[in-house]
Amino acid sequence: MEKKKDFKNWGVMRIFLSYFGPHKKLFLLDMLCAFVVALVDLIYPLVSRSAMYDMLPEKAYTTFFVVMGLIVLAYALRSFMQFVITYWGHTFGIRVEADIRRDLFQHLQTLGFDYFDTHRTGQLMSRLTNDLFEITELAHHGPEDLFISLATIVGALIVMFTIEWRLALVVSILIPIFVLVVISRRKKLGEVSRQVKAKVAVINTEVESSLSGMRTAKAFANEDKEFHKFTEANDRFKVSKRQFHKEMGIFTAVMEFFLSIMSVAVIAVGGWLIMNDQLNYIDLITFSLYISSFISPIRKLANFTEQFAVGIAGLQRFTEIMRTEPALHDAPDAKQLSNVRGDIQVDHVDFAYGGDLDVLHDMCLHVTPGETIAIVGPSGGGKTTLCQLIPRFYDVSNGSISVDGLDVRDVTQESLRQNIGIVQQDVFLFADTVLENIRYGKPGASMEEIVVAAKQAEIYDDILAMPDGFDTYVGERGTLLSGGQKQRIAIARIFLKNPPILILDEATSALDTITESKIQSAFDKLAQGRTTLIIAHRLSTIRNATRILVISEGRIQEQGNHQELMNLNGVYANLYNTQTKLHS
Repeated sequence: MEKKKDFKNWGVMRIFLSYFGPHKKLFLLDMLCAFVVALVDLIYPLVSRSAMYDMLPEKAYTTFFVVMGLIVLAYALRSFMQFVITYWGHTFGIRVEADIRRDLFQHLQTLGFDYFDTHRTGQLMSRLTNDLFEITELAHHGPEDLFISLATIVGALIVMFTIEWRLALVVSILIPIFVLVVISRRKKLGEVSRQVKAKVAVINTEVESSLSGMRTAKAFANEDKEFHKFTEANDRFKVSKRQFHKEMGIFTAVMEFFLSIMSVAVIAVGGWLIMNDQLNYIDLITFSLYISSFISPIRKLANFTEQFAVGIAGLQRFTEIMRTEPALHDAPDAKQLSNVRGDIQVDHVDFAYGGDLDVLHDMCLHVTPGETIAIVGPSGGGKTTLCQLIPRFYDVSNGSISVDGLDVRDVTQESLRQNIGIVQQDVFLFADTVLENIRYGKPGASMEEIVVAAKQAEIYDDILAMPDGFDTYVGERGTLLSGGQKQRIAIARIFLKNPPILILDEATSALDTITESKIQSAFDKLAQGRTTLIIAHRLSTIRNATRILVISEGRIQEQGNHQELMNLNGVYANLYNTQTKLHS
C-alpha cells in the first residue's frame, strides 16, 4: 500500500521522490540502462589506447578486428539501452505525472467554493498541464542525465589518473569550478522560472477567458477588442521568458568556455609533458578521447540544471496547492445524514463572504418537513446565499443551520449533499452526451430511469428530435442546446436524483411560459412530501407555496402565504402588483 504523503511537513524533493515508489521497477530499469550507456562510453578510449599500444604495433590484426567487432556489438547494445531509456523512461515519467495530476485534481475537489471564487480556471489549468509536463521531464531525464553524467565523469577521471596523474589533475581542477558555476546559476534559474510560470499562468487565464467569451464578443461585434487583448497577452508571452533565456544564455556561454578551455588545457599540459619526454602521443590521444567523452555528460549536466530549475518551480507551485487547506472540513466525528425528513432550522445566522462582505444578518427560519418555501426579493438581498449555506457550500459566520436536528457542520458533506437536489439559474452541462448529463444526477441509473426523468422534466420529446437522441453531444457547457433545453436537462438530473430536499434557484427562468407551466406541475408532484426551497423572480409561479419569504438586505422582511402578504400590502404586494402590470 502506498504511503500517505505529508504535503504540509515534507520538503519539495521528498514529495517528488515519493512518487517514484509505485514505479520503482521502471526507474531501476532506466538507471541500469543509463549505467550500461556510461560504461560503453568509458570503454572505447581504453580499447583505442590498447589497440595503439599493443595490437597494432605487435601486428595482432585478428585480435584487433575481433575487438572492433565487440565494440560494434557494445554500441549496438548501447543503442538498445538508449531505446529502453527513451521509451520506458518516458513511460515512467508519464506515470509519475499521472499520479501527481490525480492527487492534484483530487485535492482541488476538496477545496470549497471560496477557493474557486478567487482562483481563475486558466491558472489552475496551467498547474494541471504545463507545470506537470515539466515535472515529468524532470522525473524522467533528471535522474538519468545526472547519473550518466556523474558515472561517465567519475569513471573517466579514475582511468585518466591511472594513465597520467598530472593531466588528470588539470581536468579534475577545472570540473569542480564548472560545478560551482552550475550551482551558483541554479538558484537564479529557479527564481526566474517561478516568475515565468506565474506570468504564463496569467496569460493562459486571459486566453481561456477570451475563448470562453467568443460568442459574447461576436454578439457585440467586439472581435477587434478581443484580438487586441489577445495580442497584448501574446506579446507578454513573447517577453515572459526573456530573463530566463538570459540566465540560460549566461550559463551556456560559461559552459562552452569551460569545455573549450578543458581541451586546450589538456593539449597544452600534455604537449609540455611530451616535450620533456614524460608522456607519449598515444596517452595524449587517449586523454583527448576522454575529454571528448566529457562533452556529452557536461551538456547533460547543463540540461539537468535547466530541467531541475524549471521542474522544481513546477513542483513548488504543485506543492503550494497541495498545502492549501480546504476551508470546510468534516468534523472528526461527523455523522452520516440518512433517512432525511427535511426539517431545516436556520438559527440566528450571520454570513459574510471572505469575512468582511456582510450578506446575511441574524436570520432565523424553520422549515418543516414537506413544506414548500418560496424566497423572493431584490437581487443581492441574500436569497441564493441562504440556499448555498444549507448544503454547506460555505460555513456560517455566526449561528447555525441544522437538518433534522443535526448541525450541517456535524454531518459529512457528502451525505448532506446527497440528500439535497439543486437546480440553478446558471445551468452547467458537461461536454458530453444528453444521456450522461442526465445520468449525472444518479451515476449507474438504468435507461428506464433516465427516460422517466426526461419525461418528468418535459425534455423527452426534444431529445427524441435531436440528431442522435440521448447520445447527442451537447457541446461545451451545452452550447449546442437552447437555454430551455439546458435547464430542463438540469431539472431531469434532479428528478433522477430524487432527493428529500429540493433547492430551485430560478430553475425555470429560461423556459417559455407553456413549458414553465408544465415543469411547474411536475415540480409540484416532485415537491409532494419533500422540503422545497424555491428562489423565484416570477411571483406568479409561487402563489401555491406553503410560505413565501421576502428577503432584502440580508434579512427576512416579510413572510406568509400569498394572500397574507397581499393583505399586508408591503414589499411583496408591491413586487407582485408591479409584475402583474408589466405582464398585463
